[in-house]
Amino acid sequence: MDLQVIKADRLYIKVAQQLSKLIRDGGIKPGERFPAERDLAVKLGVSRPTIREAMIALELSGIIEIRTGSGIYVTGKKPSLETIDRGIGPFEILEIRYIVESEACALAAERITDEQLEQLRQALREMEEEEKQEDATEKADWKFHSIIAEASQNSAIYQVVNWLWELRNESVLSTSFLENIRKEGIHPSLKDHRRILEALEKRNAERARIAMKNHIDNATSAAAAHFGPDAS
Repeated sequence: MDLQVIKADRLYIKVAQQLSKLIRDGGIKPGERFPAERDLAVKLGVSRPTIREAMIALELSGIIEIRTGSGIYVTGKKPSLETIDRGIGPFEILEIRYIVESEACALAAERITDEQLEQLRQALREMEEEEKQEDATEKADWKFHSIIAEASQNSAIYQVVNWLWELRNESVLSTSFLENIRKEGIHPSLKDHRRILEALEKRNAERARIAMKNHIDNATSAAAAHFGPDAS
């Protein structure tokens, strides 16, 4: 009996397969520009972050070329209808971080110690030094967010936040995309991190929540700019 393992593919994989079929069938020809992200999301009934992650997968396969500031174009490579699972995408991770870390930051504002505030100042100084390096690893960025999670005094939040950062670093889809946008000059915003620290220093929970939300919103918008004007 010939049976295959049943698995639930990530949504971006299913979208990438549909778009690959569209290209194979001649719906979009080599050299032509892809439809707008917003239109694809509506036609496929998925979110715009899912469309972006499908595009990252297709770019990794060499099927499309993303020209920042211009748009997304089909290459001459013949697409396969099989799309490899390359891990969780960067935009899904940013969405869950927005939900979890903003509330963690609000809790931290009420519970953070003077010692942890000093640790955040040191992490921020390390981020400033990392930004001077071409091969920045963003370890100081992770450290900054991990300290805030720890300051929430909720061990479940602390573990979830660090797990999300580990997911990002283990995912080929995420790490390859982050490497590309880093080359384009997109880095963690030092200004955003300073605003988060200032809100925590004032122990203002609402300001801390908003500062973290704004930071992750800004990071998402900066990353989306990689896909061209239609992604805004």
